[in-house]
Amino acid sequence: MYMKVLSLFAAVVLMAACSSTPKDSGNANGAGLGNNGMTTGSGIGNGSVRPGTQEDLAANVGDRVFFQYDHTDLTPEGRATLDRQAAWLKQYSQLTVTIEGHCDERGTREYNIGLGNRRATAVKNYLVALGISSSRVAIISYGKERPAVVGDSEDAFAQNRRGVTIVN
Repeated sequence: MYMKVLSLFAAVVLMAACSSTPKDSGNANGAGLGNNGMTTGSGIGNGSVRPGTQEDLAANVGDRVFFQYDHTDLTPEGRATLDRQAAWLKQYSQLTVTIEGHCDERGTREYNIGLGNRRATAVKNYLVALGISSSRVAIISYGKERPAVVGDSEDAFAQNRRGVTIVN
């Protein structure tokens, strides 16, 4: 009987040790906001991302914007992401980026290469309008050749219609 009680106690202690939760630092991804509204940490791995890297951009600013079907105009959410990207790029003025234009699988390869190019150009033009030098921003279109999500559902299509900012 003593061994059963001791085993049960050990199991409870072990489970309690595994169920601790990290402290909430201010937002859903574990990153806190600094005085300028930029995030100061990240929720990736051990909580540290080297500033000025692709990981920093993706985790703390957002590295992609999404488009409606067969459109190149930026959504309000996309403009908000690009506003944060522009502030981040001003903070790291030595960096250059490439904007990748992507499409979902519908349409011909040629049409989607052109559409991806127009999407990447829309992103670049918005960043330039916010004060980022055009010489710091290159564009490339992958059309439908590099899907983020494989599938033929509307959810998959929506994730593939995107412009992605890549730190060079």
